[in-house]
Amino acid sequence: MSASEDFLKVARAAKEAATELAPLPRAPKDAALRAIADALVARSAEIIEANARDVVKARENGTSEYMIDRLSLTAGRVEVIAEAVRQIADLPDPVGEVVRGSTLPNGLELRQLRVPLGVVGIIYEGRPNVTVDAAALCLKSGNATLLRGSSSAYESNTVLVRVMQEALAGTAVPAGAVQLVPGQTRDSAKELMRARGLVDVLIPRGGASLISSVVQESTVPVIETGTGNCHVYVDAEADLDLAVEILLNAKAQRPSVCNAAETLLVHAAVADAFVPRALAALAGAGVTVHGDARIAAYGEAVVPAEEEDFRAEYLSLDIAAAVVDSLEDAVRHIREYGSAHTEAIVTRSVTAARRFVALVDSAAVAVNASTRFTDGGEFGFGAEIGISTQKLHARGPMGLPELTSTKWVYTGEGHLRTSEGTVIPSCGGASALD
Repeated sequence: MSASEDFLKVARAAKEAATELAPLPRAPKDAALRAIADALVARSAEIIEANARDVVKARENGTSEYMIDRLSLTAGRVEVIAEAVRQIADLPDPVGEVVRGSTLPNGLELRQLRVPLGVVGIIYEGRPNVTVDAAALCLKSGNATLLRGSSSAYESNTVLVRVMQEALAGTAVPAGAVQLVPGQTRDSAKELMRARGLVDVLIPRGGASLISSVVQESTVPVIETGTGNCHVYVDAEADLDLAVEILLNAKAQRPSVCNAAETLLVHAAVADAFVPRALAALAGAGVTVHGDARIAAYGEAVVPAEEEDFRAEYLSLDIAAAVVDSLEDAVRHIREYGSAHTEAIVTRSVTAARRFVALVDSAAVAVNASTRFTDGGEFGFGAEIGISTQKLHARGPMGLPELTSTKWVYTGEGHLRTSEGTVIPSCGGASALD
């Protein structure tokens, strides 16, 4: 069987499973999710063994330790993944929710209902937790998934999907609702990107090059999840002790993730007091600062920043830094260099906070809080399918409601539209809702 035929087999299986899954009520979906969670924990040794093979290969290929951290699974991390699945099971089912409704002047009862998207394709880089998070969120929202992870996590993803499919085999949810795209070459990703008609929407998760490639090459509709060039702006009215704590957490708590801070902006009015403290704190955390000339004046260890430094998603213990003369200059810098993911302001001024929130055009804005909170789990979504930085069809962390579309349902009593208006035949029966 050719690679194309292999792909069509799993894509058609997902399409068929989506049809069976869409009308299922909440209870069987929740039971299936709990079965998956239990199976992940019960078979964690098998999962970790497969993951270890991926990690060995990654190190042999010279992969950075930051990226290996994203790839690696431990018993504790598997338990965390399983717990996220249980949390998703506990969340309300969005399918069938009435988004809005009314009775029209002509008597028609009108409702807009949430419905599954259908088959959701996901292309993502070396984070095997995404395999489970994505499958669980899609299952709960009535969607089948086609998962195409990176070749660096292929062993891990293969076992994870097998564990989930075998767990589903004993439930009312079709096992075909979770599918791994076969193959490790770019051709397998292209098959998914061009499967219009079999795949309803495609969501890329990863670096800028991956996302750009999917957006430009896909014939399937794409929800773009963006890179995370997140900013921390320290305002003229900032509590500087708080600013240091927020900066360190945003940059150094886990630098390899998209909601880690990549750029520090400091108002000139507090630069003398704050920048030396920030540089010392960042150095203590092992962070290299790539600063403009005004930042560099405060420390010999500052690496002179180039233009590309301010556009970088480092995903490492590096940060760009600049001094700005006003809040408006900070916002202009963010608009010029940012990725519309998450921006934070540290300030004691309510006026400054409100103005920053109003002016910044990003998916999330944090006021006196770390950028690290832009996350589906932290927002109470259980997990996320990705963080959308576009404006259609979703924006920010994507949970269950963002994995649905809507349909309009209107119910009458034999209502007919004529040139004179609405006519209800005298023989019209009772409403279907009676």
